[in-house]
Amino acid sequence: MTRRRQVYEGKAKVLFEGPEPGTLVQYFKDDATAFNNKKKGTITGKGVLNNRISEYLMTRLGEVGIPTHFVRRLNMREQLIKEVEIIPLEVVVRNVAAGSLATRLGVAEGTMLPRSIVEFYYKNDELGDPLVSEEHITCFGWANPQEIDELMHLALRINDFLSGLFLGIGIRLVDFKLEFGRWWQNDEMRIILADEISPDSARLWDLKTNEKMDKDRFRRDLGNVAEAYQEVARRLGILPEGGPRDIKGPDTMQ
Repeated sequence: MTRRRQVYEGKAKVLFEGPEPGTLVQYFKDDATAFNNKKKGTITGKGVLNNRISEYLMTRLGEVGIPTHFVRRLNMREQLIKEVEIIPLEVVVRNVAAGSLATRLGVAEGTMLPRSIVEFYYKNDELGDPLVSEEHITCFGWANPQEIDELMHLALRINDFLSGLFLGIGIRLVDFKLEFGRWWQNDEMRIILADEISPDSARLWDLKTNEKMDKDRFRRDLGNVAEAYQEVARRLGILPEGGPRDIKGPDTMQ
């Protein structure tokens, strides 16, 4: 097979040149990181599970009119996506106090918020992805006011849909991170959802027990990380038959 050109490698994914102009292949790794890459590890089968979970959620969002970069899943660890210009912001939607919000404001973890909060963080690992305001975003040209409004609108629509979807399978969507990109088609630009939605990028708690079913199990050394991801996939009805069989990276990256 012809070796594909690698375009980008992040902490959890690798992007390769796609088979058609304007496309990329997104490969999901088993690598796990936390605290801005200070804690590192491997969760066997995580890439397989996140590929399937993100495929399912992106597809469902597309069905209700949310534009996404997802085209189709190629195999257990790869999916075909539209090539976009990533907006250098992490858009975080919070429904329950947890993580940095609880620490920063001294709010007890697990406190239900009176309304959903949307926060923006500048994507820069060296700076620790700092929290930024709309003033910062427009001042430094990361997005204009109209784009910020669109990011807010899309983030809240996604939150409404996913909160209901997870509620239906006994999971509380505590908070989650989104990334968006500018996609050009016929000289027209559109902001669409990019990256992934998975237990890597969302806090998911069991509705009855508040058991954590996401990457916090890795961050906090709670154990059974892979099992938690598998349970999310099982409840969504998409756990690969026979479990998340591992596919060695080099076989799919050629």
